[in-house]
Amino acid sequence: MADTANDKDTKATEDEAAADDATAESPPHHEEEFVATQHSVKVGRKKVEYTATAGRMLLREEDGKKQATFFFVGYTREDVADPSTRPIVFAFNGGPGSSSVWLHLGALGPRRVLLADDGMAVPPPGRLVDNAYSILDVADLVFIDPIGTGYSRAIPNEEAKQYHHFKKDIETVGEFIRAYLTKHDRWGSPKFLAGESYGTTRSAGVAAHLFRRHGIYFNGLLLISSILNFQTAGFDPQTGTFRRGNDLPYVVFLPTYAAAAWYHGKLAKKYQKMSIRSFLDEVEAFAANEYALALFQGDRLSDADRATIVRRLAEYTGLSETYVQRYDLRIEILRFCKELLRAEGYTIGRIDARYKGRGRFDDGDSMESDPSIDATMGLYTSALNDYVKRELEYESDLPYEVLSEQVWQNWDYEDFKNAYVDVSESLREVMARNAFMKVFVANGYFDLATPHFATEYTFSHMGLSPEVRDNVEMTYYDAGHMMYVHLESLDQLAKDLRDFIARAS
Repeated sequence: MADTANDKDTKATEDEAAADDATAESPPHHEEEFVATQHSVKVGRKKVEYTATAGRMLLREEDGKKQATFFFVGYTREDVADPSTRPIVFAFNGGPGSSSVWLHLGALGPRRVLLADDGMAVPPPGRLVDNAYSILDVADLVFIDPIGTGYSRAIPNEEAKQYHHFKKDIETVGEFIRAYLTKHDRWGSPKFLAGESYGTTRSAGVAAHLFRRHGIYFNGLLLISSILNFQTAGFDPQTGTFRRGNDLPYVVFLPTYAAAAWYHGKLAKKYQKMSIRSFLDEVEAFAANEYALALFQGDRLSDADRATIVRRLAEYTGLSETYVQRYDLRIEILRFCKELLRAEGYTIGRIDARYKGRGRFDDGDSMESDPSIDATMGLYTSALNDYVKRELEYESDLPYEVLSEQVWQNWDYEDFKNAYVDVSESLREVMARNAFMKVFVANGYFDLATPHFATEYTFSHMGLSPEVRDNVEMTYYDAGHMMYVHLESLDQLAKDLRDFIARAS
Protein backbone atom coordinates (compact mmCIF):
# COMPACT_ATOMS: atom_id res chain seq x y z
CA MET A 1 0.00 0.00 0.00
CA ALA A 2 2.85 2.38 0.84
CA ASP A 3 4.54 1.57 -2.48
CA THR A 4 1.32 2.44 -4.35
CA ALA A 5 1.10 5.78 -2.57
CA ASN A 6 4.74 6.48 -3.42
CA ASP A 7 3.99 5.60 -7.04
CA LYS A 8 1.07 8.05 -7.04
CA ASP A 9 3.22 10.74 -5.48
CA THR A 10 5.95 10.09 -8.02
CA LYS A 11 3.47 10.14 -10.90
CA ALA A 12 1.92 13.38 -9.60
CA THR A 13 5.39 14.95 -9.41
CA GLU A 14 6.15 13.76 -12.95
CA ASP A 15 2.84 15.14 -14.21
CA GLU A 16 3.52 18.50 -12.58
CA ALA A 17 7.00 18.54 -14.10
CA ALA A 18 5.57 17.65 -17.49
CA ALA A 19 3.01 20.40 -17.14
CA ASP A 20 5.76 22.84 -16.22
CA ASP A 21 7.81 21.68 -19.21
CA ALA A 22 4.79 22.01 -21.48
CA THR A 23 4.22 25.52 -20.20
CA ALA A 24 7.89 26.34 -20.73
CA GLU A 25 7.82 24.91 -24.27
CA SER A 26 4.47 26.44 -25.17
CA PRO A 27 4.30 30.15 -24.36
CA PRO A 28 0.87 31.73 -24.82
CA HIS A 29 1.56 32.75 -28.41
CA HIS A 30 2.13 29.08 -29.28
CA GLU A 31 -1.49 28.17 -28.63
CA GLU A 32 -4.70 28.83 -30.52
CA GLU A 33 -6.71 31.86 -29.51
CA PHE A 34 -9.54 33.76 -31.20
CA VAL A 35 -11.22 37.04 -30.30
CA ALA A 36 -14.44 38.00 -32.13
CA THR A 37 -15.91 41.51 -32.12
CA GLN A 38 -18.88 43.04 -33.93
CA HIS A 39 -18.67 46.15 -36.11
CA SER A 40 -20.27 47.94 -39.04
CA VAL A 41 -18.96 49.98 -41.95
CA LYS A 42 -20.60 51.97 -44.71
CA VAL A 43 -19.38 50.73 -48.09
CA GLY A 44 -20.67 53.02 -50.79
CA ARG A 45 -24.25 53.64 -49.69
CA LYS A 46 -24.65 50.31 -47.90
CA LYS A 47 -24.17 49.64 -44.22
CA VAL A 48 -22.35 46.34 -43.75
CA GLU A 49 -22.58 44.58 -40.37
CA TYR A 50 -19.64 42.23 -39.81
CA THR A 51 -17.73 40.13 -37.32
CA ALA A 52 -13.97 40.63 -37.03
CA THR A 53 -11.99 37.66 -35.73
CA ALA A 54 -8.37 38.22 -34.70
CA GLY A 55 -6.36 35.28 -33.52
CA ARG A 56 -3.81 32.55 -33.91
CA MET A 57 -4.38 29.29 -35.74
CA LEU A 58 -2.13 26.41 -34.75
CA LEU A 59 -0.54 24.34 -37.49
CA ARG A 60 0.52 20.80 -36.63
CA GLU A 61 2.33 17.96 -38.33
CA GLU A 62 0.17 14.90 -39.04
CA ASP A 63 1.68 13.28 -35.91
CA GLY A 64 0.36 16.20 -33.85
CA LYS A 65 3.65 18.04 -33.41
CA LYS A 66 3.21 21.80 -33.36
CA GLN A 67 4.69 23.61 -36.34
CA ALA A 68 3.71 27.25 -35.98
CA THR A 69 0.97 29.66 -35.08
CA PHE A 70 -0.43 31.85 -37.85
CA PHE A 71 -1.83 35.21 -36.84
CA PHE A 72 -4.75 36.32 -38.97
CA VAL A 73 -7.64 38.76 -39.02
CA GLY A 74 -10.85 37.57 -40.64
CA TYR A 75 -13.94 39.57 -41.55
CA THR A 76 -17.31 37.92 -42.20
CA ARG A 77 -20.50 39.70 -43.15
CA GLU A 78 -23.38 39.14 -40.73
CA ASP A 79 -26.55 39.21 -42.87
CA VAL A 80 -25.69 36.15 -44.97
CA ALA A 81 -28.08 33.20 -44.90
CA ASP A 82 -25.52 30.63 -46.06
CA PRO A 83 -21.89 31.75 -45.50
CA SER A 84 -20.61 28.63 -47.25
CA THR A 85 -21.73 30.04 -50.61
CA ARG A 86 -20.31 33.54 -50.09
CA PRO A 87 -16.98 34.39 -51.80
CA ILE A 88 -13.95 34.36 -49.52
CA VAL A 89 -10.62 36.10 -50.19
CA PHE A 90 -7.37 35.01 -48.52
CA ALA A 91 -4.94 37.94 -48.64
CA PHE A 92 -1.25 38.47 -47.88
CA ASN A 93 1.56 40.79 -48.83
CA GLY A 94 5.05 39.95 -49.97
CA GLY A 95 8.59 40.91 -49.09
CA PRO A 96 9.45 38.14 -48.41
CA GLY A 97 9.09 39.23 -44.84
CA SER A 98 6.08 41.51 -45.04
CA SER A 99 2.98 41.19 -42.91
CA SER A 100 -0.46 41.63 -44.46
CA VAL A 101 -0.94 45.12 -42.98
CA TRP A 102 -0.73 46.88 -46.36
CA LEU A 103 -3.61 45.12 -48.12
CA HIS A 104 -5.42 44.86 -44.79
CA LEU A 105 -5.40 48.53 -43.76
CA GLY A 106 -4.72 50.05 -47.16
CA ALA A 107 -7.01 48.43 -49.68
CA LEU A 108 -9.37 45.60 -48.85
CA GLY A 109 -10.37 45.69 -45.18
CA PRO A 110 -13.15 47.73 -43.53
CA ARG A 111 -10.70 50.18 -41.97
CA ARG A 112 -7.86 52.02 -43.71
CA VAL A 113 -4.93 54.23 -42.80
CA LEU A 114 -5.62 57.90 -43.44
CA LEU A 115 -3.23 59.57 -45.87
CA ALA A 116 -3.53 62.64 -48.06
CA ASP A 117 -5.80 62.00 -51.05
CA ASP A 118 -2.77 61.64 -53.34
CA GLY A 119 -1.21 59.13 -50.95
CA MET A 120 1.41 61.46 -49.49
CA ALA A 121 2.30 61.32 -45.82
CA VAL A 122 0.44 63.06 -43.02
CA PRO A 123 1.85 63.82 -39.56
CA PRO A 124 2.19 60.78 -37.27
CA PRO A 125 0.79 58.79 -35.62
CA GLY A 126 -1.22 56.81 -38.14
CA ARG A 127 -5.00 57.15 -37.89
CA LEU A 128 -7.71 54.84 -39.16
CA VAL A 129 -10.92 55.77 -40.91
CA ASP A 130 -13.74 53.60 -42.21
CA ASN A 131 -12.86 52.22 -45.61
CA ALA A 132 -15.77 53.05 -47.88
CA TYR A 133 -13.90 51.19 -50.65
CA SER A 134 -13.61 47.85 -48.84
CA ILE A 135 -14.73 44.78 -50.77
CA LEU A 136 -16.29 43.29 -47.63
CA ASP A 137 -19.72 43.95 -49.12
CA VAL A 138 -19.09 41.28 -51.80
CA ALA A 139 -16.66 38.86 -50.11
CA ASP A 140 -15.45 37.76 -46.71
CA LEU A 141 -11.80 38.52 -46.05
CA VAL A 142 -8.97 36.69 -44.27
CA PHE A 143 -5.64 38.49 -43.87
CA ILE A 144 -2.75 36.08 -43.28
CA ASP A 145 0.64 36.90 -41.77
CA PRO A 146 3.20 34.31 -42.99
CA ILE A 147 5.52 32.79 -40.38
CA GLY A 148 7.99 35.34 -39.04
CA THR A 149 5.76 38.31 -39.90
CA GLY A 150 3.05 40.00 -37.84
CA TYR A 151 2.48 37.86 -34.73
CA SER A 152 3.02 34.55 -36.59
CA ARG A 153 5.80 32.44 -35.11
CA ALA A 154 7.50 29.10 -35.62
CA ILE A 155 7.50 26.54 -32.78
CA PRO A 156 10.07 26.57 -31.29
CA ASN A 157 11.37 29.95 -32.37
CA GLU A 158 14.85 28.67 -33.18
CA GLU A 159 13.37 26.62 -36.01
CA ALA A 160 11.98 29.70 -37.74
CA LYS A 161 14.57 29.70 -40.52
CA GLN A 162 13.18 26.54 -42.08
CA TYR A 163 9.97 28.45 -42.85
CA HIS A 164 11.84 31.33 -44.51
CA HIS A 165 11.97 29.22 -47.62
CA PHE A 166 10.27 29.48 -51.01
CA LYS A 167 8.66 26.03 -50.96
CA LYS A 168 8.02 25.76 -47.19
CA ASP A 169 6.29 29.13 -47.20
CA ILE A 170 3.93 27.98 -49.94
CA GLU A 171 3.18 24.74 -48.10
CA THR A 172 2.47 26.37 -44.74
CA VAL A 173 0.33 29.19 -46.12
CA GLY A 174 -1.50 26.55 -48.14
CA GLU A 175 -2.04 24.44 -45.04
CA PHE A 176 -3.41 27.46 -43.18
CA ILE A 177 -5.96 27.98 -45.96
CA ARG A 178 -6.97 24.31 -46.01
CA ALA A 179 -7.37 24.28 -42.23
CA TYR A 180 -9.36 27.53 -42.27
CA LEU A 181 -11.75 26.21 -44.90
CA THR A 182 -12.34 23.14 -42.73
CA LYS A 183 -12.65 24.88 -39.35
CA HIS A 184 -15.00 27.55 -40.67
CA ASP A 185 -17.11 25.43 -43.05
CA ARG A 186 -16.06 27.38 -46.14
CA TRP A 187 -15.30 24.61 -48.61
CA GLY A 188 -18.45 25.53 -50.53
CA SER A 189 -17.45 29.17 -50.99
CA PRO A 190 -16.03 30.64 -54.20
CA LYS A 191 -12.36 31.00 -53.28
CA PHE A 192 -9.88 33.75 -54.11
CA LEU A 193 -6.25 34.52 -53.34
CA ALA A 194 -5.08 38.14 -53.12
CA GLY A 195 -1.35 38.84 -53.06
CA GLU A 196 0.79 41.92 -53.45
CA SER A 197 4.36 41.97 -54.81
CA TYR A 198 6.09 38.76 -53.62
CA GLY A 199 2.61 37.86 -52.45
CA THR A 200 1.77 37.39 -56.14
CA THR A 201 4.67 34.94 -56.40
CA ARG A 202 3.24 33.16 -53.37
CA SER A 203 -0.28 33.24 -54.85
CA ALA A 204 0.80 31.38 -57.98
CA GLY A 205 2.69 28.86 -55.86
CA VAL A 206 -0.14 28.33 -53.38
CA ALA A 207 -2.74 27.96 -56.14
CA ALA A 208 -0.63 25.25 -57.79
CA HIS A 209 0.22 23.52 -54.50
CA LEU A 210 -3.38 23.37 -53.23
CA PHE A 211 -4.62 22.24 -56.65
CA ARG A 212 -2.19 19.30 -56.67
CA ARG A 213 -2.22 18.42 -52.97
CA HIS A 214 -5.82 18.94 -51.88
CA GLY A 215 -7.82 19.51 -55.04
CA ILE A 216 -8.65 23.07 -54.02
CA TYR A 217 -9.74 25.04 -57.08
CA PHE A 218 -9.65 28.82 -56.84
CA ASN A 219 -12.17 30.92 -58.71
CA GLY A 220 -9.68 33.72 -59.08
CA LEU A 221 -6.35 35.27 -58.17
CA LEU A 222 -6.06 38.98 -57.35
CA LEU A 223 -2.47 39.94 -58.19
CA ILE A 224 -1.55 43.42 -56.97
CA SER A 225 1.76 44.68 -58.40
CA SER A 226 2.73 41.33 -59.79
CA ILE A 227 6.10 39.64 -60.15
CA LEU A 228 6.11 36.01 -61.31
CA ASN A 229 9.37 35.87 -63.27
CA PHE A 230 12.28 37.47 -61.42
CA GLN A 231 14.39 37.69 -64.57
CA THR A 232 12.34 40.77 -65.47
CA ALA A 233 13.80 42.55 -62.41
CA GLY A 234 17.17 40.74 -62.32
CA PHE A 235 19.72 43.52 -62.68
CA ASP A 236 22.86 41.37 -62.61
CA PRO A 237 25.85 41.89 -60.25
CA GLN A 238 27.89 44.97 -61.04
CA THR A 239 30.94 44.61 -63.28
CA GLY A 240 33.18 47.63 -63.72
CA THR A 241 31.11 50.80 -63.96
CA PHE A 242 27.84 49.27 -65.17
CA ARG A 243 25.89 46.04 -65.15
CA ARG A 244 26.11 43.21 -67.67
CA GLY A 245 24.39 39.96 -68.51
CA ASN A 246 20.62 40.14 -68.35
CA ASP A 247 19.38 42.96 -70.60
CA LEU A 248 15.68 42.27 -70.07
CA PRO A 249 15.17 44.56 -67.03
CA TYR A 250 16.50 47.61 -68.88
CA VAL A 251 13.83 47.12 -71.55
CA VAL A 252 10.85 46.43 -69.29
CA PHE A 253 11.75 49.12 -66.72
CA LEU A 254 12.16 51.88 -69.30
CA PRO A 255 8.44 52.82 -69.56
CA THR A 256 8.25 53.29 -65.78
CA TYR A 257 11.43 55.39 -65.83
CA ALA A 258 9.66 57.51 -68.43
CA ALA A 259 6.48 57.69 -66.34
CA ALA A 260 8.49 58.90 -63.34
CA ALA A 261 10.24 61.56 -65.41
CA TRP A 262 6.86 62.66 -66.81
CA TYR A 263 5.36 62.90 -63.31
CA HIS A 264 8.24 65.05 -62.02
CA GLY A 265 8.17 67.35 -65.06
CA LYS A 266 11.64 66.45 -66.36
CA LEU A 267 10.70 66.00 -70.03
CA ALA A 268 10.33 68.26 -73.06
CA LYS A 269 7.00 70.10 -73.38
CA LYS A 270 5.77 67.87 -76.21
CA TYR A 271 5.88 64.87 -73.83
CA GLN A 272 4.63 66.71 -70.76
CA LYS A 273 1.52 67.73 -72.69
CA MET A 274 0.68 64.11 -73.51
CA SER A 275 -1.52 61.95 -71.30
CA ILE A 276 0.43 59.34 -69.34
CA ARG A 277 -1.15 56.53 -71.39
CA SER A 278 -0.39 58.11 -74.78
CA PHE A 279 3.17 58.86 -73.73
CA LEU A 280 3.72 55.31 -72.51
CA ASP A 281 2.38 53.87 -75.74
CA GLU A 282 5.22 55.64 -77.55
CA VAL A 283 7.88 54.64 -75.03
CA GLU A 284 6.79 51.01 -74.93
CA ALA A 285 6.97 50.76 -78.73
CA PHE A 286 10.52 52.14 -78.63
CA ALA A 287 11.52 49.86 -75.75
CA ALA A 288 10.24 46.68 -77.41
CA ASN A 289 11.78 47.48 -80.80
CA GLU A 290 14.70 49.87 -81.33
CA TYR A 291 15.96 49.76 -77.73
CA ALA A 292 15.72 45.99 -77.32
CA LEU A 293 17.49 45.49 -80.67
CA ALA A 294 20.23 47.95 -79.72
CA LEU A 295 20.97 46.08 -76.48
CA PHE A 296 20.94 42.78 -78.37
CA GLN A 297 23.56 44.09 -80.80
CA GLY A 298 25.96 45.09 -78.06
CA ASP A 299 29.29 46.35 -79.45
CA ARG A 300 28.07 45.70 -83.01
CA LEU A 301 25.75 48.70 -82.70
CA SER A 302 26.92 51.40 -85.11
CA ASP A 303 28.01 54.79 -83.80
CA ALA A 304 25.13 56.48 -85.59
CA ASP A 305 22.52 54.09 -84.16
CA ARG A 306 24.10 54.38 -80.72
CA ALA A 307 23.83 58.15 -80.84
CA THR A 308 20.15 57.87 -81.79
CA ILE A 309 19.40 55.44 -78.92
CA VAL A 310 21.30 57.63 -76.43
CA ARG A 311 19.33 60.69 -77.52
CA ARG A 312 15.94 58.98 -77.27
CA LEU A 313 16.73 57.39 -73.89
CA ALA A 314 17.69 60.80 -72.56
CA GLU A 315 14.49 62.33 -73.96
CA TYR A 316 12.27 59.66 -72.41
CA THR A 317 13.99 59.40 -69.02
CA GLY A 318 14.95 62.99 -68.25
CA LEU A 319 18.58 61.94 -67.81
CA SER A 320 21.48 63.55 -69.62
CA GLU A 321 22.95 62.00 -72.76
CA THR A 322 26.32 61.93 -70.97
CA TYR A 323 24.85 59.85 -68.15
CA VAL A 324 23.13 57.41 -70.54
CA GLN A 325 26.33 57.02 -72.54
CA ARG A 326 28.43 56.48 -69.41
CA TYR A 327 26.37 53.43 -68.46
CA ASP A 328 26.32 52.00 -71.98
CA LEU A 329 22.58 52.56 -72.52
CA ARG A 330 21.77 50.50 -69.40
CA ILE A 331 20.35 52.40 -66.42
CA GLU A 332 19.91 50.30 -63.28
CA ILE A 333 16.88 50.94 -61.07
CA LEU A 334 18.55 52.42 -57.99
CA ARG A 335 20.80 54.62 -60.13
CA PHE A 336 17.74 56.04 -61.86
CA CYS A 337 16.01 56.72 -58.53
CA LYS A 338 19.09 58.65 -57.43
CA GLU A 339 19.87 60.45 -60.68
CA LEU A 340 16.52 61.80 -61.88
CA LEU A 341 16.27 64.62 -59.30
CA ARG A 342 19.92 64.65 -58.18
CA ALA A 343 20.40 68.28 -59.19
CA GLU A 344 17.56 69.24 -56.85
CA GLY A 345 18.94 67.12 -54.02
CA TYR A 346 16.15 64.50 -54.09
CA THR A 347 15.87 60.75 -54.47
CA ILE A 348 12.63 59.32 -55.86
CA GLY A 349 10.83 56.25 -54.53
CA ARG A 350 11.29 52.74 -55.85
CA ILE A 351 7.97 51.49 -54.48
CA ASP A 352 6.26 54.61 -55.80
CA ALA A 353 8.20 57.01 -58.01
CA ARG A 354 5.84 59.88 -57.14
CA TYR A 355 7.50 60.23 -53.73
CA LYS A 356 10.76 62.06 -53.21
CA GLY A 357 13.09 62.47 -50.25
CA ARG A 358 16.54 63.70 -49.37
CA GLY A 359 19.50 61.43 -48.70
CA ARG A 360 22.92 62.17 -47.25
CA PHE A 361 25.05 60.76 -50.06
CA ASP A 362 23.87 62.81 -53.00
CA ASP A 363 26.97 61.99 -55.07
CA GLY A 364 26.45 58.22 -54.84
CA ASP A 365 24.62 55.68 -56.99
CA SER A 366 22.47 54.00 -54.33
CA MET A 367 19.51 55.05 -52.24
CA GLU A 368 19.93 55.73 -48.54
CA SER A 369 16.26 54.80 -48.10
CA ASP A 370 13.08 54.58 -50.13
CA PRO A 371 11.02 57.77 -49.66
CA SER A 372 7.80 55.92 -50.48
CA ILE A 373 8.41 53.45 -47.64
CA ASP A 374 9.48 56.22 -45.27
CA ALA A 375 6.20 58.05 -45.95
CA THR A 376 3.96 55.08 -45.10
CA MET A 377 5.76 52.61 -42.83
CA GLY A 378 5.39 54.46 -39.53
CA LEU A 379 1.77 55.41 -40.14
CA TYR A 380 0.73 51.84 -40.93
CA THR A 381 2.73 50.45 -38.00
CA SER A 382 1.20 52.67 -35.34
CA ALA A 383 -2.30 52.32 -36.79
CA LEU A 384 -2.09 48.51 -36.88
CA ASN A 385 -0.81 48.14 -33.32
CA ASP A 386 -3.49 50.48 -31.99
CA TYR A 387 -6.25 48.85 -34.05
CA VAL A 388 -5.51 45.26 -33.08
CA LYS A 389 -5.55 45.97 -29.35
CA ARG A 390 -8.16 48.72 -29.04
CA GLU A 391 -10.75 47.78 -31.68
CA LEU A 392 -10.17 44.07 -32.27
CA GLU A 393 -9.41 43.47 -28.56
CA TYR A 394 -6.50 41.15 -29.31
CA GLU A 395 -3.47 41.40 -27.05
CA SER A 396 0.06 40.06 -27.48
CA ASP A 397 3.39 40.95 -25.93
CA LEU A 398 5.16 40.05 -29.18
CA PRO A 399 6.33 42.78 -31.54
CA TYR A 400 4.17 42.93 -34.66
CA GLU A 401 6.67 42.43 -37.47
CA VAL A 402 5.44 44.74 -40.22
CA LEU A 403 8.51 44.21 -42.41
CA SER A 404 10.97 41.64 -41.06
CA GLU A 405 14.50 42.22 -42.29
CA GLN A 406 15.54 38.93 -40.68
CA VAL A 407 13.02 36.98 -42.78
CA TRP A 408 14.04 38.79 -45.97
CA GLN A 409 17.78 38.33 -45.42
CA ASN A 410 17.42 34.64 -44.57
CA TRP A 411 14.99 33.75 -47.37
CA ASP A 412 16.02 30.53 -49.15
CA TYR A 413 15.40 30.08 -52.88
CA GLU A 414 17.11 26.69 -53.11
CA ASP A 415 14.51 25.53 -55.65
CA PHE A 416 16.02 28.05 -58.07
CA LYS A 417 19.77 27.58 -57.61
CA ASN A 418 21.63 29.20 -60.53
CA ALA A 419 18.30 30.29 -62.01
CA TYR A 420 15.83 33.15 -61.73
CA VAL A 421 12.83 32.60 -59.50
CA ASP A 422 9.91 31.92 -61.84
CA VAL A 423 6.41 30.72 -60.92
CA SER A 424 4.77 31.66 -64.22
CA GLU A 425 4.82 28.00 -65.31
CA SER A 426 3.02 27.00 -62.11
CA LEU A 427 0.32 29.54 -62.87
CA ARG A 428 0.08 28.41 -66.50
CA GLU A 429 -0.39 24.80 -65.37
CA VAL A 430 -3.19 25.68 -62.94
CA MET A 431 -4.96 27.83 -65.51
CA ALA A 432 -4.72 25.02 -68.06
CA ARG A 433 -6.12 22.44 -65.65
CA ASN A 434 -8.75 24.72 -64.09
CA ALA A 435 -9.99 26.67 -67.09
CA PHE A 436 -12.56 28.49 -64.95
CA MET A 437 -9.94 30.25 -62.81
CA LYS A 438 -9.55 33.94 -63.67
CA VAL A 439 -6.63 36.23 -62.91
CA PHE A 440 -6.89 39.93 -62.07
CA VAL A 441 -3.65 41.92 -62.36
CA ALA A 442 -3.41 45.47 -60.97
CA ASN A 443 -0.53 47.66 -62.19
CA GLY A 444 0.65 51.08 -61.02
CA TYR A 445 2.22 53.29 -63.69
CA PHE A 446 4.74 54.67 -61.16
CA ASP A 447 5.75 51.30 -59.68
CA LEU A 448 9.53 50.87 -59.99
CA ALA A 449 9.53 47.64 -57.97
CA THR A 450 7.29 45.54 -60.25
CA PRO A 451 6.82 47.61 -63.45
CA HIS A 452 3.70 47.09 -65.55
CA PHE A 453 5.66 46.44 -68.75
CA ALA A 454 7.55 43.63 -67.00
CA THR A 455 4.26 42.09 -65.93
CA GLU A 456 2.90 42.31 -69.47
CA TYR A 457 6.06 40.64 -70.75
CA THR A 458 5.68 37.78 -68.27
CA PHE A 459 2.06 37.05 -69.14
CA SER A 460 2.71 37.24 -72.87
CA HIS A 461 5.49 34.64 -72.50
CA MET A 462 3.61 32.12 -70.34
CA GLY A 463 2.35 30.10 -73.27
CA LEU A 464 -1.27 30.26 -72.16
CA SER A 465 -3.61 28.37 -74.42
CA PRO A 466 -6.03 30.53 -76.46
CA GLU A 467 -8.95 29.20 -74.40
CA VAL A 468 -7.72 30.82 -71.18
CA ARG A 469 -5.89 33.95 -72.35
CA ASP A 470 -9.04 36.01 -71.87
CA ASN A 471 -9.14 34.83 -68.23
CA VAL A 472 -6.36 37.35 -67.52
CA GLU A 473 -7.51 40.91 -66.85
CA MET A 474 -4.97 43.76 -66.69
CA THR A 475 -5.84 47.07 -65.01
CA TYR A 476 -3.74 50.23 -64.61
CA TYR A 477 -3.68 53.05 -62.05
CA ASP A 478 -2.06 56.48 -61.75
CA ALA A 479 -0.01 55.53 -58.69
CA GLY A 480 2.73 53.14 -57.65
CA HIS A 481 3.25 49.69 -56.15
CA MET A 482 0.66 50.36 -53.44
CA MET A 483 -1.71 52.11 -55.83
CA TYR A 484 -4.43 52.07 -53.18
CA VAL A 485 -2.74 54.83 -51.13
CA HIS A 486 -3.91 57.14 -53.92
CA LEU A 487 -7.61 57.72 -53.20
CA GLU A 488 -8.72 57.97 -56.83
CA SER A 489 -6.88 54.74 -57.65
CA LEU A 490 -8.33 53.02 -54.58
CA ASP A 491 -11.82 53.95 -55.75
CA GLN A 492 -11.19 52.49 -59.20
CA LEU A 493 -9.41 49.41 -57.81
CA ALA A 494 -12.37 48.64 -55.55
CA LYS A 495 -14.80 48.88 -58.47
CA ASP A 496 -12.57 46.69 -60.63
CA LEU A 497 -12.21 44.06 -57.88
CA ARG A 498 -15.96 43.92 -57.23
CA ASP A 499 -16.67 43.40 -60.91
CA PHE A 500 -13.97 40.74 -61.17
CA ILE A 501 -15.16 38.79 -58.13
CA ALA A 502 -18.73 38.82 -59.44
CA ARG A 503 -17.63 37.45 -62.81
CA ALA A 504 -15.25 34.87 -61.37
CA SER A 505 -17.78 33.64 -58.80
